[in-house]
Amino acid sequence: MTPDAHDRTAPRPEDAATGTGSRSGSGPVAENPYARTRRTGPFTVIEVSGEIDMASADLVAEHLTAAVDGSAEPDLLVDLRHVAFFDCSGLRVLCRAEAAARARGGRLRLVSDQPRMRRLLRAARLLGRFPPLPDLPPAAPPTPPPSGPPPLPPRGPSLK
Repeated sequence: MTPDAHDRTAPRPEDAATGTGSRSGSGPVAENPYARTRRTGPFTVIEVSGEIDMASADLVAEHLTAAVDGSAEPDLLVDLRHVAFFDCSGLRVLCRAEAAARARGGRLRLVSDQPRMRRLLRAARLLGRFPPLPDLPPAAPPTPPPSGPPPLPPRGPSLK
């Protein structure tokens, strides 16, 4: 199968909403050997591991699609720090998911401390689109309750 033919037959993030993709039903996607999804503060983190190629990219795409479709303004972090191999099939999945997230008012960012991932992104001319973060950003701390006395109620007109 040529890369173009595979690209045309691969499920796209927008296919999940219409049910034409490889995933059926709704709800969270089950963990698989290549991806798992979790929430950390305001972020949806998709942890990717192993070798991401034509055989495994669709399993990562399922998690990305579910994360994009699960939020009005998705803020996705794709953690690639445990990836041993990543090829153009994985890049295609990331590009589609990033475009879908952006279309919903959200964003997709990569987390990777691996020089080879930076080289791959630079070679594919995607480094500007996906500048990798070296680590997961800290989740915003909960907003503390206001300190001090509660505000006084507004005064009504005086009756003198």
